[in-house]
This record gives sequence, C-alpha cells and structure tokens, in this order.
Amino acid sequence: MRIRDRRADDEPEINLVPLIDVILVLIIFFVVTATFDARSVLKLELPRATGEPSGDASQALVVLVNAEGRYFVGDREVLRDDLESLKTTIAEIAGDDRDRTVMLRADARTPYQAVVTVYDALGQLGFRKIMSATAPPPGAAAKPAAAPAGTAR
Repeated sequence: MRIRDRRADDEPEINLVPLIDVILVLIIFFVVTATFDARSVLKLELPRATGEPSGDASQALVVLVNAEGRYFVGDREVLRDDLESLKTTIAEIAGDDRDRTVMLRADARTPYQAVVTVYDALGQLGFRKIMSATAPPPGAAAKPAAAPAGTAR
C-alpha cells in the first residue's frame, strides 16, 4: 500500500490575524500616548483680575508657564529653563513675525522669576504686544450682565 504525502498538496497562505492584532495594539498605544491639547495636559490656576477681556487672542502665540516654572511655547516644551533656550524656542515657533500678539499664561503659583524670564525673552526678541491671561474673580460669571438704561429685563 502506498502512503501519500499530504504536505506537498498544502498551499502556502499568509495568516493575517497576528498582523491585525499587532496593528490594533499599535493604534491603542498611539491613541493613549498622544497629546491632543496643551491645555488638557497642563492644569493652570490663573491669577484673578477684574476688568474686561481684551480683543481676540485666537492668532496669538501662547507661552505657558506651569507651577514648577517649566515653559511651553505653542505646543512645544522648552527643555531647559534658561533664557537662551526660551528665546531659541520662541524664535523657532514665531519665525520673523514680531508684530504677533503673545499670550502669556502663567499659573498663579508660578515663581515670579519664571514670569520675568518670559517677559525678558520676549522683549529681547522684539515682541511688543504681550497679554497676560487671568481668570475672572469668583462669582463674576454668575452675575447677570447689566442691562442698558431704559430696557426691561
């Protein structure tokens, strides 16, 4: 009796299940580790101030200083806390546009020297339009807006 070798009849095939598993794990890894918004990563407690908000700050270059005194320009972190590193990062992000408005968002617990360093770097680079972000005083948002004279509420 002749015994057939069945291995020769098998056709080679590529199993895609392990490949799909690896791709799904990579997608989950990148979604979990991605930074979507600098404001969601940094929890800043802004100092409080009264007054009306100024103009539109949507095109402003944002410089963040957290409570530990670390600097963030746009969406990039300044790796060292010296003046030259901060100036280099601001110059890279802003380019040649020195007329651009800069929004400084510093935590209320930030050391004052860190804020002065940002102002110094911006001044040395030639920026003149600098805004400081503040939070409204407690209860200011709950007050109704004053109605113009002669109108009923």
